[in-house]
Amino acid sequence: MIVPLALVVDDAAFIRLRTRKLLEENGYEVEEAKDGKEAVQKYVEASPDIVLLDITMPVMDGITALKEIKRIDPKAKVAMCTAVGQQALVLEAIKAGANDYLLKPLDPKKVLASVKKLVGKQL
Repeated sequence: MIVPLALVVDDAAFIRLRTRKLLEENGYEVEEAKDGKEAVQKYVEASPDIVLLDITMPVMDGITALKEIKRIDPKAKVAMCTAVGQQALVLEAIKAGANDYLLKPLDPKKVLASVKKLVGKQL
């Protein structure tokens, strides 16, 4: 059986850890990145099935990383993670090719539903 690989990108280590635990408990392999620049590098190295990408990060923000990932792989499945009140950024992300978005604090059920929906489209 193929185990889907998720790339979790967030500058907050506790969010990466919590999301990793949730996904691994539900049968996913997980890679992590702490900023957009690292996310693009890991995307190229690991070719994940899905990316959970924070919008607001240092070094390279999520929207810039999204555009770079989509340039590398137009079929990339990316769900953006954002705080309430960042609707303009969510719209920009959707226009740039994001497939879904999740509001923080992340709801485990919504994270799993989004990941299953996006991975299901690909596998």
